Amino acid sequence: MDWLELFRLFMAFLVSNILGYGGGPASIPLTYAEVVDRYAFVTPTDFSNIIALGNALPGPIATKIAAYVGYNAGGVFGSFVAQAATVVPSIIALIMMLKLLQKHRESKIVKGIGLLVQPVIAVLMAVLTWDMVHDSLIDIGWLQTILLAAIAWWAMAVKKIHPAFVVVAAFLYGGIVIPLLA
Repeated sequence: MDWLELFRLFMAFLVSNILGYGGGPASIPLTYAEVVDRYAFVTPTDFSNIIALGNALPGPIATKIAAYVGYNAGGVFGSFVAQAATVVPSIIALIMMLKLLQKHRESKIVKGIGLLVQPVIAVLMAVLTWDMVHDSLIDIGWLQTILLAAIAWWAMAVKKIHPAFVVVAAFLYGGIVIPLLA
C-alpha cells in the first residue's frame, strides 16, 4: 500500500469519526459513506458483515471497524493507521472538551445541543438500516430478509436473548443454510 492510500485510509476514518457526534452508532453511517462509497476499501456486504461481527464482540464498534478495514486495505500498518485516525482525535477532543463542559455544566445551551443531535443520529441510523436492508434484499431475497429480521426482533425483544447470540445464529444461518439454498 502506498502513502497516498494510507493517507486516504487515515482521512476516511478521521472524517467519519470527527463528524460522528454521539459515539460509534452515530459514526457508522459516516464510516460507511467513506470506506464503502467514497474510497471503496470494502464492499457493502463486507461492511454489513463487519457490523454484525463487531456487534458480537466486546468494545467500541468504531475501533473494530477501523481495525478490520485498515487491515483489509493495508495490512497491520493499515490497521494501525485506521485505528490512530479513529482514536487519537477523540482523545485530544475529549481532554479539551472535559474542561469546557466542566465549566459550563449547567448551561441550557450545552444541554440543548445534546437533545437536538439525537434526531439527526436517528436519521443516520435509519438511512444505514435502509441501505443494509436493500443489500440484503438483493443478496438473499425479500422472504429471507423479512424472516431473519422478524426472528431477530422476536429473539431480542420478546425472548430477551442477547444480541451477540442472535448475530452468531445469523452468521451460522448465512454460512450453512443460505449456501444450500443457492
